[in-house]
Amino acid sequence: MAETIAIEKATLYQLEQSFSLKQAEYETFFLEWQENLPNLTEAERQRLERVKMAYANLERHSVLENTVKLAIVAPLLDLAGFFLPPFYIDTETAVEIVADDEGMILRGRLDVLVLKDQFWLLVIESKRAEFSLKVGIPQALAYMLGTPQPNKPLYGLVTNGSSFVFLKLVRQNTPLYKKSKEFILSQDEGLAKTLQIMKKLAEIVADEG
Repeated sequence: MAETIAIEKATLYQLEQSFSLKQAEYETFFLEWQENLPNLTEAERQRLERVKMAYANLERHSVLENTVKLAIVAPLLDLAGFFLPPFYIDTETAVEIVADDEGMILRGRLDVLVLKDQFWLLVIESKRAEFSLKVGIPQALAYMLGTPQPNKPLYGLVTNGSSFVFLKLVRQNTPLYKKSKEFILSQDEGLAKTLQIMKKLAEIVADEG
């Protein structure tokens, strides 16, 4: 009898043991977040300033997960062009992943999914501001393991509203993943870098099409 686990309770250890997931050791595995990032326009930077002002106002209260999606994630998706063709957005998508040995089944609903021709470009897990990104990273990777296009790279973004981490997963013989550095909304242009990376990933997938 296979064990069924809610994805939000999955750990990296369980993903490593049941799905053979491994972290890539070489830096060249995930260069997309580091090289040839597109420049931002003055209008885009002004919009990001409004996002930062909105977050500063919200964090004086309890920033719930839905508020993070509305105030932070939605503007970034818009500025990155993910609401326009060739992309479209799906939310609360049900996902079921069965381990290779069929000993474990993971089930859950991901927060935001950006699609292009059934290619999962960006799996976004948003958490309450009080949560560390370490909580969301195993969840995002678990959803990414369920991609219907295992031969193409898949990218993820985990955020709690003030911090952002990108993920890359390649599913071939052995699923390999790697994380970007953590970007902080209010430090070192962290929000601008986050948008630049999102725009870069959009360019990569659009070019492939």
